[in-house]
Amino acid sequence: STDIFANTPWVTGNKFLYVLEQFKEQPKLKVNITDPKQQLVPLFTGHVNFIASHHEDYWFLYIRLPHWDKMEVYPVLIYSWNIAEVFYAIEKVLAEEPDSVETIFQLINNTLDTNNRTIDKPLALPFYPFPYYEGMNKLGIDQYWLGLYWRNNLYDLDFLAAMCDLCLDCKIGKICITPWKSFIVKGIPKDRKLDWEKFLGKNGINVRHSLLELNWHLPVSTEWALNIKTFLVRTLDQFDISTYGLTFGISEYNRDGHYFTSIVIEKNEIAAALKSIKIRDTFNVLYAKNFDPNTQEYIVMAQDIDKQELPAVLIELSKKYFNELGNTVLEINTPKVKKEIQEADVYQCQECLTLYNSEYGDSTQGIEKGVLFKDLPQDYCCSLCESPKSNFLSFLEKV
Repeated sequence: STDIFANTPWVTGNKFLYVLEQFKEQPKLKVNITDPKQQLVPLFTGHVNFIASHHEDYWFLYIRLPHWDKMEVYPVLIYSWNIAEVFYAIEKVLAEEPDSVETIFQLINNTLDTNNRTIDKPLALPFYPFPYYEGMNKLGIDQYWLGLYWRNNLYDLDFLAAMCDLCLDCKIGKICITPWKSFIVKGIPKDRKLDWEKFLGKNGINVRHSLLELNWHLPVSTEWALNIKTFLVRTLDQFDISTYGLTFGISEYNRDGHYFTSIVIEKNEIAAALKSIKIRDTFNVLYAKNFDPNTQEYIVMAQDIDKQELPAVLIELSKKYFNELGNTVLEINTPKVKKEIQEADVYQCQECLTLYNSEYGDSTQGIEKGVLFKDLPQDYCCSLCESPKSNFLSFLEKV
């Protein structure tokens, strides 16, 4: 969604590419790297979530490991070029079964030399309605972007091959894939817009679907979920129900997962003893607090209801959403401003103003990184002017 929807100014498409290039091995944990101002995907659906801050090239880090029951925030901001090594370090400490973000911070801080930054204000997430991501749309002064969606989530390979050829002809080097099973093509030249419209028309491609159809997140190649969606979309359309800004997810019952949408329809599992009997499926309906999936807090609206009862529940939720729609700002729990351990342990020689910082130690005298000033031997002296240890004062206190 970079360059198309709202975004943090310093977070560009190239920035994401540079960060992703750091990942040389397939991650074992699910990792998210996102811009908090975009509205296309929620931010906290991974085990490890890097979220852009207001400081250029620095990211909040929110962690919820598989065995944790809540998400916690890392106590410092992570530098863009340290993201991959911090992530791989988190994977390595899994063997020690850390039970808090503080434990992870201590373990990583002892092994990595990273360019972290203090958190000076919490991550605030204003709620924005889900955007319309389909059709031919203006991009800057002389370009367009195109969003493509298929109703049945099945894409014709011949069409895709021809689309790639047209992209190459227009000097477009990439096609973006969204989590909503759609494509986005950015950078269509203004003088080639007609060629693209002819191409879509010749292939019978409709790019004017209602948002009622676009805002659904379904499991891949799952026929029963697609059938439920089709039934609900047609029913809500008959009643002229607006779902602008809402998103819907359909899934098997799974409370250990991380939901992706503002409203979730769960299919209940049939008890093993009843599987030999043909009975109708039942469903639960949940909605996110404030209808914002970034809260990761879901409220049960209905349980064990029949498929035919689902439209009425969704209509009720649509009314509730518009009644409550306002300028809600989600402020994610952030620890009190915390400087790194090393920052509080800097001492200065009063003779020549040389600094001793425990983060770096003193290699000229065989002092390793991490040794606090108070733990230095009594015969320690300034590495430049050889003043005794007693001639050093705390640099922070002096300031």
